[in-house]
Amino acid sequence: MNGISPQIRTVCVYCGSGAGTNPKFTEAAVQFGRLLAEAGIGLVYGGGAVGLMGAVATAVLDHGGHVTGIIPEFLTRREHKMTRVQDMIVTRNMHERKQLMFERSDAFVAFPGGIGTLEELVEQLTWAQLGRHSKPILMANIDDFWAPLLGLIDHMRATEFIRPGLSVHLLTADTVDDILPKLQAAAAAAPGVADEQIVAAKM
Repeated sequence: MNGISPQIRTVCVYCGSGAGTNPKFTEAAVQFGRLLAEAGIGLVYGGGAVGLMGAVATAVLDHGGHVTGIIPEFLTRREHKMTRVQDMIVTRNMHERKQLMFERSDAFVAFPGGIGTLEELVEQLTWAQLGRHSKPILMANIDDFWAPLLGLIDHMRATEFIRPGLSVHLLTADTVDDILPKLQAAAAAAPGVADEQIVAAKM
């Protein structure tokens, strides 16, 4: 699997249902989808066929990889549910969607996106901060997209709303090539995924 740790079997990608104004965002999503497929790592994502979501899923599929889409019923038309994926799960609501995305993923990567992407990322950071899981969380800081949020997190630390006992273990990568190696290193140092899924079941 191209040197990727077997601890990383699936990666959940949070990203926009739109493409944004910067073509580098779509280029990065396509590149990451290809790298996932080449590494034999499955994609878990929001199930849409448009925007960055569609770009990353299509790239995985085009290169022979496996995709699990998880989408709430009310978004199946708005986000144009991807029909090519091997596994498509339609949930009753957003809460069920996010729980299943957590359970089926060994790591999380946030690409550029909007409020929904931000909310999903922050929820995973909150769960990790509270000790509910230790799966790697990484922000793909393509063309400094996440720089304002990283600055806010630094401000939270400086003003002691993020205190030493409540540290946020957040990875960042400025290039797509750095994402999987950073996830690999973090997963190797973390508890087993099986233990974390037991924790998730108790949430």
